[in-house]
Amino acid sequence: MHIAEGYLPPVHAAAWGVASAPFVVHGVRALTREVRSHPESTLLLGAAGAFTFVLSALKLPSVTGSCSHPTGTGLGAILFRPPIMAVLGTITLLFQALLLAHGGLTTLGANVFSMAIVGPWAGYGAYALLRRFGAPLMVAVFFGAFVADLSTYCVTSVQLALAFPDPGSGIPGALAKFGGIFAVTQIPLAVSEGLLTVLVMRLLTQSSKGELIRLGVLAGRTPERREEAIAR
Repeated sequence: MHIAEGYLPPVHAAAWGVASAPFVVHGVRALTREVRSHPESTLLLGAAGAFTFVLSALKLPSVTGSCSHPTGTGLGAILFRPPIMAVLGTITLLFQALLLAHGGLTTLGANVFSMAIVGPWAGYGAYALLRRFGAPLMVAVFFGAFVADLSTYCVTSVQLALAFPDPGSGIPGALAKFGGIFAVTQIPLAVSEGLLTVLVMRLLTQSSKGELIRLGVLAGRTPERREEAIAR
């Protein structure tokens, strides 16, 4: 879930904001370089951001009055790498806080850290590791999206446990409770998100093959490399 406005203690909210800021600043620089070097990528960037916005806006009831939702960050992390996804995720969370009352401004740093930073990095790590060991593209894409989704909720559980430790069992007990609550709905959601991301990637391999080759998602020569080969 997006942690709601005012739900975290002020010190925790500020700390997560400070922790998130360097990643977002680095992502802004990476995004600026990408757009300047390859302006044709703006359409695919917009599609990745829209995918995240739509999926993460789908609130589904969980137990004890909480909610779960897909995150949609795995696709953007695979296409453009986690730093750029940190920016797209932050923009998504900001608009959702302002327009949809999902999350909040005081908890924006915590939500950015879980959904726009840890999720994309964990998902991309799973994707890259599987590709390095020869896994088919769509298998790696599925697990990248799956891990990005679940890792977001693991971090959210940690954030809530740190803010609200159990009176008897402390932080470990609170972590077990929050994690158990989310697991009921989030594991099936992570599987569904992985399958949906595979479907979208299949469509992109047909409609944007050249761009995926340039981004390194598909094997092949970029136009620049083809010109170099012809020249040689």
